[in-house]
Amino acid sequence: MVSPLNRKLIRDLGRIKGQAAAIGLVIALGVMMLVMMTGLVNTLDETRRTYYDRYRLAEVFAPVTRAPERMVARLAALPGVAAVESRVAGAALIDMAKGELPVRARALSLPDFGTPRLNDIYLTAGRLPDQGHSDEIVLLEGFASARGLVQGDRIVATMNGAKRQFRIVGFAQSPEFLYSTAPGEIVPDDTRFAVFWMRRAALGAAYDMQGAFSEALISLTRGTNPQSVINAADQLLDPYGAVGAYSLVDLFSNRFISEEIRGLRVTAKSIPPIFLGVAAFLLYIVISRMVQAEREQIGLLKAFGYSSWEVSFHYLKLVLVIAVLGAIVGSVAGVAAGNSLAVLYQEYYKFPFLVFSVDPRSFVIGFATSILTASVGSLFVLRKVFRLTPAVAMRPPAPPDYSRSYDLAGAMKRWLDQPSRMVLRRLSRYPGRMLGGVIGIAAGLALSVATLTMMAGFRETIDLSFTVMDQSDMTVFFVANQPPKALLELGRMPGIDHVEPIRVASAVLRNGTYSYRGALEGRPETPVLNRVIGKDFNQISMRREGLIISESLAGELHVGPGDWIEAEIREGRRPVLRLPVIGTAQTLTGAPAFMEIGALTRALKEPQQVSGAYLTIDEDYTKQIFEQIKRMPWIAGASLKQDVRNALVEIMNTGPGSVRFVMLAVAAVITFGIVYNSARIAFAERARDLASLRVMGFTRSETSFVLLGELAVVTLVAIPLGSVAGYGLTYLMVKGFSTDIYQIPAIYSPQSYGWGMIAVLVSAAVSGWLVKRDLDRIDLVQALKTRE
Repeated sequence: MVSPLNRKLIRDLGRIKGQAAAIGLVIALGVMMLVMMTGLVNTLDETRRTYYDRYRLAEVFAPVTRAPERMVARLAALPGVAAVESRVAGAALIDMAKGELPVRARALSLPDFGTPRLNDIYLTAGRLPDQGHSDEIVLLEGFASARGLVQGDRIVATMNGAKRQFRIVGFAQSPEFLYSTAPGEIVPDDTRFAVFWMRRAALGAAYDMQGAFSEALISLTRGTNPQSVINAADQLLDPYGAVGAYSLVDLFSNRFISEEIRGLRVTAKSIPPIFLGVAAFLLYIVISRMVQAEREQIGLLKAFGYSSWEVSFHYLKLVLVIAVLGAIVGSVAGVAAGNSLAVLYQEYYKFPFLVFSVDPRSFVIGFATSILTASVGSLFVLRKVFRLTPAVAMRPPAPPDYSRSYDLAGAMKRWLDQPSRMVLRRLSRYPGRMLGGVIGIAAGLALSVATLTMMAGFRETIDLSFTVMDQSDMTVFFVANQPPKALLELGRMPGIDHVEPIRVASAVLRNGTYSYRGALEGRPETPVLNRVIGKDFNQISMRREGLIISESLAGELHVGPGDWIEAEIREGRRPVLRLPVIGTAQTLTGAPAFMEIGALTRALKEPQQVSGAYLTIDEDYTKQIFEQIKRMPWIAGASLKQDVRNALVEIMNTGPGSVRFVMLAVAAVITFGIVYNSARIAFAERARDLASLRVMGFTRSETSFVLLGELAVVTLVAIPLGSVAGYGLTYLMVKGFSTDIYQIPAIYSPQSYGWGMIAVLVSAAVSGWLVKRDLDRIDLVQALKTRE
């Protein structure tokens, strides 16, 4: 048996189904974002952890120039070390086709027998190389797929100055290369960077490493501080050209995916509360107006013996039904959306498997938050219901006293017709209700503006990075630091118009307990081809007295102009430099520290050397330049700016960047939901009054104008408020989506604001049309009846 109050509840839900659906949709979107984001965080984190554990990824990496094999036993004896494995690692260039730039590659050794104890690989096809065949390799699957290579194909690679031909016998994925990028670059591109594995004896012979290794992989016992092992390993390996051990935290691939997980966590904490807060506000408006309209019914219910608790709980159940249904829909949609995006992340990060995991707490939090936020707003209204006595409720409420308020509509009688004065009079007499509608619509506009501005920030990152800052055509990297005559040799090549040097010194930058593993970049005093710019986008000249650091690095190290930082150089004599920070720069990729190239050379106490160069080239000589570069053994690799740009665009539009498209779709839906709900609330509240106007002789157009004029004014007032709120929300979203790889500038984009406003106006127009259609169909007799 259904109780009378529950039958009333069903009728009320049917009567306000449009408003309930709109509010439920807002709640569903908030819960969907929460479940989707937390699900992605858990999935990425759990998949990464399982992948690392299953294939035994090392926790400390210790590269050296050449260390004897006997050092492995000494490293294994260090306190906290669980296992050590040595390997040979070297740079290579793969010659893919004539007239094409050589592809930079990393060659890694596999044990002569069996599989590695640490940093094992996942064989996706084929087999491991045979011990007796020095020309067999296993190739990184991402590169092979991008280049269309199949098992049995042969490639030519330059290793240690000699060309060698290899046959591909298998393809593999590796937890070490979830995010694969060439040394010195930050943008991954499967077509421009390769990794291949060979048996230890064959690779050792190629790099003159018989009985020696160039990298030690170390796993730790539980609870061991990696830094203590790093310090001890550096001390042991220092005589053998150690360039500085580092932990898994500083592995570039791991650092990038960690930044992605961090950004998702920030989004999961900042965006869903906005949706749920808007939903709570809308529910408050709906319930407050419903209670006011059903004042006499409440009195009758209490007169028939229903207690204040029962009546109050009846209206609370209405709120709970909407909140719970919205949470259920949001949870299901969140799981579906999270699962789809997780598959996208799996392909992007080259996971061989996916451990999709939705934290049950996200469902609990989603339900609890939606119910709590919906209930809190309603409790303020239900308190009035609880205090309302039958005698008072069954009497009509005292008419509001407007005698002391200024009659703005009357003052404008000469300029406004009667329907316009009715709109203006209602706006001036019910400012609280109007403010509620303004806040709701402004919230939707703010979310749309922030999402569109963030997308414009992505485009701004591309334009500034590859148009304003980088004005070169190509970048070349040297195998080792070269004297300045290398620049002269490049400059003499036909087709190369300009050469600009760069000196990169690998370093760990420290400020007290804060540290960052990066590099010092030496630039000419006034760079031309790769400029350094400030916040105002004006070029910054290099000064000889200190460092100019990127804003992202300044945030990492908690320093600013006037502070000092320590730079532990990880090459050569490995000096420790104490350098002043003299300025900050606007960089949109990476977190570099810049220094005038001559000052850096003097600080390192070394002859003038360069690590690479930026070039401008004549397009007519492109293929000839590529072929000449292949014949220069001291060039480790080269990249075209256009290729790097295309790779960065792909990052932003696929994988991690695709989340922002979901955000844009959600923003569009919530904007329409808020505007439509505001229109439905106004129509439900004024249906009797509007029917009265029709009976009194007003036309359909005039009656519609009285209702929709109010919506138009509220929408127009909400636009500037939403624009200001969107400007602030942009900073929160930009912070969440910026990573260590690229930073999204918080810009002012008039186009984004324009499209956001258009979205609100279109939503208002469609909502107005839907409400007008219902108003034209209204049953005048039924609307004029008093509900009892």
